[in-house]
Amino acid sequence: MPLRSRHAVIPALVAALAGLQACATPHAGDAATAAAAPPAPASLNTLSTPTTEVASVDIAGERLPVREAEEGVASWYGEPFHGRRTASGETFDQHALTAAHPSMTLPSLARVTRLDTGASVIVRINDRGPFTGGRIIDLSRAAAEALDMVDLGVAQVRVEALGPANPEDRAAVPRIVRGPGITRHASRQ
Repeated sequence: MPLRSRHAVIPALVAALAGLQACATPHAGDAATAAAAPPAPASLNTLSTPTTEVASVDIAGERLPVREAEEGVASWYGEPFHGRRTASGETFDQHALTAAHPSMTLPSLARVTRLDTGASVIVRINDRGPFTGGRIIDLSRAAAEALDMVDLGVAQVRVEALGPANPEDRAAVPRIVRGPGITRHASRQ
């Protein structure tokens, strides 16, 4: 194909793609289409399944929106890594409510809910992992205890990204969420 012909194809391709996008975008006059379209999540994290409902989590009186969510297998890590540096530069504390995630911004907050029991915990994402195939999050021992999964080793969970954590506050979130509006404080050992 001559050079001039190839240059003519690119603008035509761009125009065709723009036309397809215009067909897929709801128009201001089409209220039914606009109302049915879920809001796009404003996320700093890349998770496999974005949420479409508007949800939020109350942490110490502050409402944080659920940005994105994914479901899969959680595992936990503890003693062999206790006291070592995490990917965020913090020291790993197996007694703190923290977790490792492969792609969430460091540090971030996330709610992890065990699917079979409904037990939930808010964790600070401060490390990378898990490094075992098929798992979506590695919890600290304290977080695994909160979800009653230490003996099992793994559990099916839903991970909801709540956004960046305050980098100056290296303490993990101090409480466990047990369903809508019911909380109890976690004890550190």
